[in-house]
Amino acid sequence: MQKGFRVRLKHVDSGKNLTRFERIQHGVKRGRNRLQRLKAMALVASSSSEIESPVLPGNGEYLMKLVDRHSAGDVLRHLGHRQLCDALPQSSCKDSCEYLYTYGDYSSTQGILASETLTFGKASVPHVAFGCGADNEGSGFSQGAGLVGLGRGPLSLVSQLKEPKFSYCLTSADETKTSTLLMGSLASVNASSSAIKTTPLIRNPSQPSFYYLSLEGISVGGTRLPIKKSTFSLQDDGSGGLIIDSGTTITYLEESAFNLVAKEFTSQIDLPVDSSGSTGLEVCFTLPSGSTKMEVPKMVFHFDGADLELPAENYMIGDSSMRVACLAMGSSSGMSIFGNVQQQNMVVLHDLEKETLSFLPAQCDLL
Repeated sequence: MQKGFRVRLKHVDSGKNLTRFERIQHGVKRGRNRLQRLKAMALVASSSSEIESPVLPGNGEYLMKLVDRHSAGDVLRHLGHRQLCDALPQSSCKDSCEYLYTYGDYSSTQGILASETLTFGKASVPHVAFGCGADNEGSGFSQGAGLVGLGRGPLSLVSQLKEPKFSYCLTSADETKTSTLLMGSLASVNASSSAIKTTPLIRNPSQPSFYYLSLEGISVGGTRLPIKKSTFSLQDDGSGGLIIDSGTTITYLEESAFNLVAKEFTSQIDLPVDSSGSTGLEVCFTLPSGSTKMEVPKMVFHFDGADLELPAENYMIGDSSMRVACLAMGSSSGMSIFGNVQQQNMVVLHDLEKETLSFLPAQCDLL
């Protein structure tokens, strides 16, 4: 019986001669497009009961090494994964399960749903179904050989392995060291630790793949911002809400909430505002000449049952050569996203049995 396994994750910009600030800038360009795609997916799904897109779209942030071991006659056995074949939005399940899958960034893959034994590190898992793409188009497939789905939909790797738990721990954006993905029993954290913060996972029937969280408010420097509690609520039509997403670089907050965050940071940080717009980030400050450090107000995300205080490096990034420091967050409308910069150096545990998500501070490069 599968006990769980560990996989090393490499950031997509790892090995490039980039500063942490430049890595974030690259990610922001990817992330803004991803935000629009995820919002579009949720809106399309809410407008039609016939469309459920269970796979997160491309332009990923982390790369995983997989080894496949092909077994003769194991190309889906044609009828062996009838249920998964039916879960595809566009498929033809006759002699084989042919599919056409289009992503929000207009990338697409066309081919046959197949199954093979996949090896993750030292652990091998038989009969994992995946799309064997004969024709892959678009930017979603430019960084790797495919996409690993960690969502809640039936086609994702997580759902197929039927493991009730998985976790990841992402190293800082300026680290060249690998991050870690843990599946199954290895994903457990020390439940007695008082540092664990746990909040419920919310389901959105219109978009069953996403991990929605209940964000009730935000504090900056001890000041609880006057954000309406309904700002981050999931609406009856499937729109709105906040998802946690390892594939989006920075956090995007509903515009009214983001404006309050920006205003509070601007009033609490005693530095000139950089309004040049040259960084690609929305809230930036000019650093004094020769300065590498700045006083940063603390920031707390108040999730349902979990007040998560973020380390300063998880939301304020600077570049001394550019003499600028920026808030690693942006504004959005319709959907909010808790991105991977805000998740760095903490174990993020998804418990799909209890339907909870837990945060535990950790030095991810040491795991």
